[in-house]
Formats: sequence, structure tokens, C-alpha cells
Amino acid sequence: MRYGIYSDIHGNLEALQAVLETLEKEKVDQYICLGDIVGYGANPKECLQLVTEYDSMVIAGNHDYAVAGKLNIDFFNPYAKEAVMWTRAQLSDQEREYLANLDLIQKMDEIITIVHGTLNFPEMFEYIQSSYDAHLSLELLETPVCFLGHSHVPVAFFQGPTVTFSMDEEIFIDKSSKTLVNVGSVGQPRDENPLSCCALYDDEAQKVWLYRVEYDIDTAIDKILQAGLPEILAERLRYGR
Repeated sequence: MRYGIYSDIHGNLEALQAVLETLEKEKVDQYICLGDIVGYGANPKECLQLVTEYDSMVIAGNHDYAVAGKLNIDFFNPYAKEAVMWTRAQLSDQEREYLANLDLIQKMDEIITIVHGTLNFPEMFEYIQSSYDAHLSLELLETPVCFLGHSHVPVAFFQGPTVTFSMDEEIFIDKSSKTLVNVGSVGQPRDENPLSCCALYDDEAQKVWLYRVEYDIDTAIDKILQAGLPEILAERLRYGR
């Protein structure tokens, strides 16, 4: 099986279209979305429609739950909070209900686990940014590999005597061990690379490839500004942070 895996779209339709076009060329058998379809960007409705059109397996991100009214946004920064309120107004009751009903964790065929943040406290939407953070989720992982998002930074962590990590674009999945792979962000990269990010996992080859994809950033920026969303949400796209 070949899995096309993407996360943290954040309403960026131009980035999502480019990523899906890239994955289509790789003859993907199953698409997987790791959450945060909405939030920040100007096309939440269109992104949600496209994710479902591709019959993606989808789990919840914190912005999805926030827009659905299922997560307290008091601790969101002011820009994120404003984007949540704006996004709520763009979606129908049915679309918000869809987001509210998304699971936090799913397991696929005893091969793959998917989560937005961490396995130890998925409902808290915490970040895996250190070897210790990774250790806590690796201890709970019951499949060879877990794909996640949330931090917007592509990186892999490997279980061993000590947890190690890699930011390589090609990752070998040792099925006798455990690996966490953060697939980065489609719509708002934060690793100082403005290119969109996604992943391809070939279960037979036991490899993950992380792709960086060009998209029409100027159009995405213009849409955010025209929607009246905070300017910072637009300008950060140019710098990948």
C-alpha cells in the first residue's frame, strides 16, 4: 500500500491543491489527513470539501475541534482566536458537526497509527518537540509507525536505547521497532521553509518520503487579506514561520 499523508492545511486551498496533485502522481492507494483542515486560512469550506472528495482518512486537529466548538479557545493567541471565530461563520452546521465528530486517534491494519499531537494525551493537543516528548508517545505506540502533525515541522523520531531523530527527506521504517513521523504542514510551514509539506509512505518498501511542494503563495496571501483576517497570518506564509 502507498499512503499519501498530509496535515495542518489550515484553510490554505492553494497549498492543498498542490499537495494532492503531487501525491496523485505517486499513485497513492489511501490518503490520510492528520487534522487541522481549518483555521488561519481563507478557504476552510473548500479545503474540507477537497479532503472528503479524496476519501481521506481524517483525524481531528485542535483547530478543527475549536471551530466545531468542542475545544476552549481561551488559550489560543489573539490571531488564532480571531481566525477560529471567522472560520466558524464560514462553515455550515453540518460541516462543523463533521469536524466535531472526528476521532483523535486511528489505527490502520495494525500497520499505521495516526494522531494530530501526542499518543499520551491526544485530547490535550500537546507538541512532540524533543526526544523526551517522543519517548512518551513511542512507549504507547502499538504499530511500527505513527504519523502526526501539529508542530508544522517535519521530523522523525526513532525508538532505541535512546530516542534519536532525523530531519532527512527519506526515512526507513524498521518494522521491528517504532518510529514517529511528523509530516509537517500543508498550509502553514514553520521550519523557515515556505514550501508546502506532505509525505508518501510505501509499506512494502518500508520507506517514507517527505516532499516539499511549491504553490501559489501570493494568491493564498491575497485571500487572507481580502477576508479581513489578521495580516500576520498572511505574511508568515512567505517565510515559513
